[in-house]
Amino acid sequence: MHALETSRLLTEEYTAKILLATMGKPKSAFELSNKLNIPIAACYRKIRVLEQAGLIVCEERKLTQQGKRMSFYRSRVLNAQIIFEKNKIRARLQMIDGTVEDYNYDVESSFVSDAMPIGVVRA
Repeated sequence: MHALETSRLLTEEYTAKILLATMGKPKSAFELSNKLNIPIAACYRKIRVLEQAGLIVCEERKLTQQGKRMSFYRSRVLNAQIIFEKNKIRARLQMIDGTVEDYNYDVESSFVSDAMPIGVVRA
């Protein structure tokens, strides 16, 4: 993931709402859909995208009274910053496990090659 993708995930309405709502106790897709007014299919899609990006995790699975498994999700993000500078975007994510992820995108270098993340720095 690079700075452009990170900033998109953090600012897109549904993904931002899901990240914020899961920063406390874990929540199911059903809870998120109902409380955030997100259609359930869109909620599942956005949860999958956030999981693939490593921004949320399925923290537990419980059996319902009807015998179905329900997954509960929690955000891995403690805080996030997106900084727009001349010809650059920087995204910094501090995760709940203490790691910090920094991503940079320089529009000038994108004409030469795709910008790459600078990596994960342990705090």
